[in-house]
Amino acid sequence: MERRIPYGICNYQEAILKKAYLIDKTSYIQKLETIQNPVFLRPRRFGKSLFCSMLQYYYDRSYVNSFEEIFGESWIGTHPTSSHNQYIVLNLDFSVIHISDLVSDIEEEFEVYCNNCLKMLKIQYSVLLETLPDINPDISSSTNLALMLQYLKATGISQLYVIIDEYDNFANQCITSYQDFLYEEFTAEDSFLRTFFNVLKQGRQNGAIAQIFITGVFPITIDDLASGYNIGTFLTLDPEFEHMIGFTQKEVNNLLDCIYNDYGFDISTKPMVLDVIKSQYDGYHIVRTDGQALYNPTMVMFFLRLFCSSGNIPNQLTDLNLRTDLGWIKRITCMRSDDTEVFIRDLTLQDSISFDEEYLVTKFNMLQFFQKGYYPISFFYLGLLTRKDEFSLTIPNLNVRKIITEYLNELYHIDVSTRYEEMMRKFVSHPDLPKLFADYWELYVSQLPEVLFMQVGENFYRATFYELCSRYLSKWFTWNIERSYPKGRSDLEFVGKYNEKFAHIRIIIEFKYLSNAEFRKHYDKLENFSLQEEDKNQLARYVEGLIKENPELQIEQYVIYCFGNIGFRVFDLKN
Repeated sequence: MERRIPYGICNYQEAILKKAYLIDKTSYIQKLETIQNPVFLRPRRFGKSLFCSMLQYYYDRSYVNSFEEIFGESWIGTHPTSSHNQYIVLNLDFSVIHISDLVSDIEEEFEVYCNNCLKMLKIQYSVLLETLPDINPDISSSTNLALMLQYLKATGISQLYVIIDEYDNFANQCITSYQDFLYEEFTAEDSFLRTFFNVLKQGRQNGAIAQIFITGVFPITIDDLASGYNIGTFLTLDPEFEHMIGFTQKEVNNLLDCIYNDYGFDISTKPMVLDVIKSQYDGYHIVRTDGQALYNPTMVMFFLRLFCSSGNIPNQLTDLNLRTDLGWIKRITCMRSDDTEVFIRDLTLQDSISFDEEYLVTKFNMLQFFQKGYYPISFFYLGLLTRKDEFSLTIPNLNVRKIITEYLNELYHIDVSTRYEEMMRKFVSHPDLPKLFADYWELYVSQLPEVLFMQVGENFYRATFYELCSRYLSKWFTWNIERSYPKGRSDLEFVGKYNEKFAHIRIIIEFKYLSNAEFRKHYDKLENFSLQEEDKNQLARYVEGLIKENPELQIEQYVIYCFGNIGFRVFDLKN
């Protein structure tokens, strides 16, 4: 039976029983036991919930007889700690609690949810908790939890292991729904949320709680709850735990090896598939820039689910569930429209943005969240930016680059949906890169405001040309940006899909830029500009490496010079 791609599966036992492909992260269980009250932040849809589920099945007393079935083939199965299946586990997922217009309604939903979770514990552990009074739905969950902790402490029958997934769901929903005033209410000194975390803190201090593991996206809420919960250890930027959630290159390679073997796919297609996955979903350096980058695991599984169903690279490479990131960008930057334009423009033009390391490593509150200096930090925690070096952040991959470029188009009111069909249709019928770029210049670049061309560079043309083409041509092509070769990195590549009619075509483009002023200083007409020898040689070095990798490819080589908004020249190196 073909194994399952675990896209959409957040239950660890379900993934094991369905023989799903899993990357074994169980060795981190042992490491986490040395940490007091770990708080681990990662972007949305990065695999946090599945990891929380793994911890639940490992520590929950109810599954002691299922340990071998669930963990027998994992690292922790052969290196179990003394704590496995020793606790009553309270697993809370705050993402199920929705924000409404009144804090009283939010509080009511919170209390009902948490009380129901406590009630289920009473039922699940009915023998151990036989003399514990029933959970009273008419009092707060904080009170019911405090009573349960007192009972556990007094009887000594078991400790509680607490897991809270998406702890900052309240803040996140308030941010995206423009209800900041609600956030201030439920993080106030006497709020239901602060009271609940204070009870957890007390339970941890008196020994009724063995451990508290918390996941989320932003450090905002923990900062604003500091007086109620100041015992957490932030592991987000700890080098030892950088790869705890997310896939390394080695893990992705092994995963693809298994899939190709199990499904019997043509092994010759694997390099292209790996290239696509790498360019679209890799590139996250969350702690260090000199170590292994991380793949977004949910996006990899999204791709593999579609790939395994057809054996071909899917046309749609972005999970629609991730499209809400554009909404996050708009909300974060909506407070100051001028700052937003500059930030998104600079990010698109330069491919990187400077940041303050101090802001990144310290907690920050809701007030700071919308300040211009924190834009890069907010984007970092959302997974829209990652470390480039010690001073700047960069866009991690093509998947995110597409989202950022889409927002740039919105900011400048650029039409990207109604005027390009004919040019794309002609290219598919007869691939003519110079003609395609000329049409892009006429139909897309002509819409841009004059002021933008005071700042643009080659990265701008590369990014926007790629984004536009990917909208229409993804059935036939994938793309590489800055693909590494022994003698440098290519700017942009069109890669014909192995199952489509351009399978053996690779178009390599080197972009160069001169400002309007620079061009006019040396030239009076576009026709007078000639191909520069050093640019020709630079592209030839990339092609040399590509030919060694794929000698059967039909390679087209172009150097494209862009001169502000004056015009462009495309040079075909084969002609």
